[in-house]
Amino acid sequence: VQLVESGGGLVQPGGSLRLSCTTSGLTLDYYHIGWFRQAPGKEREGVSCISGSDGSADYAASVKGRFTISRDNAKNTVYLQMHSLKPEDTAVYYCATTPRARARSCPQTQTLYDVWGLGTQVTVSS
Repeated sequence: VQLVESGGGLVQPGGSLRLSCTTSGLTLDYYHIGWFRQAPGKEREGVSCISGSDGSADYAASVKGRFTISRDNAKNTVYLQMHSLKPEDTAVYYCATTPRARARSCPQTQTLYDVWGLGTQVTVSS
């Protein structure tokens, strides 16, 4: 199983980006896929997750209404569409996965995600 993030970059406040998490070695219907981020000097935090069980989505309060997670099973890719970006969204963004056999819905505990990508940098600055 391998995850590769892409789509990060430099964007002005209020702008948009779409991150991609391209997966290999798994079928999205059988895995929960989460997006996490880590800003300099801060702990890694959960951003969003899409359930492999029913496709339902969870969001951190800080991004709800601005970010949307989706998946394309045919492309084995999960997306994170980010709008109205703020400087505090600046971080390295990671995707990670855990099999749905491990949890009925997206786990809150990061240690339950056992495969991680290398991350993509998002910088929101004028």
